[in-house]
Amino acid sequence: MTFKGALFDLDGTLVNSLEDLADCMNHVLAEHGFRQHSVQEYKYMIGSGIRNLVVEALPEASRSDDLISECHDSMMREYRENCANKTKPYEGVIDLLDQLSARGIQLAVLSNKADELTRKVVSSLLPEVQFAAVMGSSAEWPRKPDPTAALEISRRLGIQPAEFIYIGDTDVDMQTANRAGMRAVGALWGFRTEDELLASGAEHLLNHPTDLLKLL
Repeated sequence: MTFKGALFDLDGTLVNSLEDLADCMNHVLAEHGFRQHSVQEYKYMIGSGIRNLVVEALPEASRSDDLISECHDSMMREYRENCANKTKPYEGVIDLLDQLSARGIQLAVLSNKADELTRKVVSSLLPEVQFAAVMGSSAEWPRKPDPTAALEISRRLGIQPAEFIYIGDTDVDMQTANRAGMRAVGALWGFRTEDELLASGAEHLLNHPTDLLKLL
């Protein structure tokens, strides 16, 4: 396969942020006297943005609009200060990005994490990587799986969607890739299962980041 662009999800794909997200959300829950969740439970709450994470983490009977907004603001403050405490790139990710760059493939990131935090994590943990675009959730673009932001990245880079390979670890990512007309590739080292990725339209599955090079 020949591609000119590689579009990556962030959490569960480029970096393992699960513990920091879990720690911060559990801190907010503890402040309100609610039950905290295990790190493994958070695997199924992450992927659709911080607000959705807050909703999923709160007890169902306590999900009033006011409390969700209050906890969302608290979570944003907590995570802004602690987003890189334990978060690290997955083994093999930096090698993969370096080799893609060496082949002339343009690199981009698209996350449902708030744009400010997406940029902070990328700049803090992948400072040497030359990304052509880094985009997180904002009022300007609808969140994934809506393909609008992915298509905007395609436009900015001057690369047709069909010339992009899209790598992510959740159903949201695979749906986004297919709706944008990009090649959907599932990352099995991330937060979700092989069955979820295949059911959501993954065309290829990778066990390790550098396995992507075998497809190119």
